[in-house]
Amino acid sequence: MCTFTLAVSAAAVFLLPFSIISNEILLSLPDNYYMQWLNGSLLHGLWNLVFLFSNISLVFLMPFAYFFTESEGFTGSKKGVMARVYETFVVLFLLTLLVFGIVWVASAIISSDATSRESLYDLWDYYLPYLYSCISLFGVLLLLLCTPFGLSRMFTVTGQLLVKPKVLEDLDEQLNCTRFEEAAIVHKLNGNFSSCWVFFSVESLKHQFHSIHARRLKLEMRRRASPWQSNLGYPLAMLLLLTLTGISVLLVGFHVFQLLIDETAMPKRLQDPPLGKDSISMFGTLGAAVEVVLIFYLMVSSVVGFYSFPFFIKLAPRRQDTTMTKIIGNCVSLLVLSSALPVFSRTLGITNFDLLGNFGRFNWLGNFYIIFLYNMIFAGLTAMCLVKKFTRAMQAELLRAFGLDRLPLPVTRSSTSVMMGPVNSKIFS
Repeated sequence: MCTFTLAVSAAAVFLLPFSIISNEILLSLPDNYYMQWLNGSLLHGLWNLVFLFSNISLVFLMPFAYFFTESEGFTGSKKGVMARVYETFVVLFLLTLLVFGIVWVASAIISSDATSRESLYDLWDYYLPYLYSCISLFGVLLLLLCTPFGLSRMFTVTGQLLVKPKVLEDLDEQLNCTRFEEAAIVHKLNGNFSSCWVFFSVESLKHQFHSIHARRLKLEMRRRASPWQSNLGYPLAMLLLLTLTGISVLLVGFHVFQLLIDETAMPKRLQDPPLGKDSISMFGTLGAAVEVVLIFYLMVSSVVGFYSFPFFIKLAPRRQDTTMTKIIGNCVSLLVLSSALPVFSRTLGITNFDLLGNFGRFNWLGNFYIIFLYNMIFAGLTAMCLVKKFTRAMQAELLRAFGLDRLPLPVTRSSTSVMMGPVNSKIFS
């Protein structure tokens, strides 16, 4: 079930890029016999299938998987897999009744006319789209928080994966200092203390040893790196990230301007997409390719931002140390983020490809004030996160370049007591 949910998440991520690429291919090769299978009915069916499987995964599969891992069987029943399955079905059925009841009451309160009340009894055409609309709205709001933070975190993550250039730094001196610190901590761990009355915490020493050891390995990797890798790869990667982030902010700003003067900038639903007639972007195929890259970039940034939040950082999977409950939580989180990506991209104006199938049936997409406010909040949060990130990074790099980060810090009374531990007061008397 988790594997199926991840497959649906991947399909939701590739849904909008595949539609944009299909339109550009049909525009470039309109009479090619081998491209006739790319048509509007195919894309419309793919959008509907992703919508259907997303509903099934969120409403049935993932709750069933969670309740199955927590179930033990009813009291007095024979222990086994089937007993757990029976208990899971009962709990899931009760949960389904509860959720449908809440949705029915909320819909009846919001929509008080006779037509809306009659639609309340339609399970397939009203309940599931309305429920998924609420989930999609939650996913779009989650992307609004995670993506700006993830755009600023992408520079840090890329800097940790690549080798930084040697600018105003003496790597040999730093490497020798790190080796001396590591040797001193190993000497202390072996029990050779310079003073017999100072109590050293073994756990803190081990933690300090691991951090210094990781720093030494990183310095050795930077020392062995070629000049092309350190002086060219890192600046190009940072320049690429800065370019993609800047283009995203510019597109959002241009979309805000379009919303004020043109009604067609609002997201809308298409029943029969006119593929191969006009390019999605005003810059042609190159602009469409940039839009595809930006969609993937925003998705990666949202995932990085999601796992960087203090509330969700404990949900991040660890190699050979991830419980089944965490795996289910990660699958649900990725599905919510990925299924909201097409709506997110179209709402921000990253692409002009309108939503197909049930993705365009969300009522809040037609509200001008919600769309306008959403774009303004995204632009403001992104600008704030980037300014804060670059000012702090510039300050840290300047301190590291001039060696000011190695200056001795003032020792307070609390830090001294933490380092010394429980020392007998008679020694000081």
